[in-house]
Amino acid sequence: MLGSMARYSTTIPSALPQVEAFAYMADFANARLWDPSVSEAPLGLGSAFDLVARFAGRDVPLRYEIVVYDPPRRVVLEARRPGFVSRDRITVEHVGDGSIVDYDASLAFGGLGRLLDPLMQRVFDRVGARATIGLRTALNP
Repeated sequence: MLGSMARYSTTIPSALPQVEAFAYMADFANARLWDPSVSEAPLGLGSAFDLVARFAGRDVPLRYEIVVYDPPRRVVLEARRPGFVSRDRITVEHVGDGSIVDYDASLAFGGLGRLLDPLMQRVFDRVGARATIGLRTALNP
């Protein structure tokens, strides 16, 4: 059973209209363009995205699947591996000529991984801070 969790959340104002910002974020293959910890993101079949993320000094292959798809407002992607689940919740709201993107990612650990939660939270904070910088650039061309 998974229990302990590391979490990262950010809100990015975007110059892109809601529909465009949503399309960009829902295509998780784009993660390699804004998240420096992602080295590969070939587009998978259907609604799955295979990524290789660098986390705590290791390359970790992840297969994200869309588990909620409500365009142009909300998409939730989830990757499962032995010992943890990564869940990324993305909400895009229309604001003026652009949009606001809320990005909320969590890593839930099970077993002995729960003991590493405080360390993993610090690592996740650093990874998330770099991803926020990339998102600000990508969503404001």
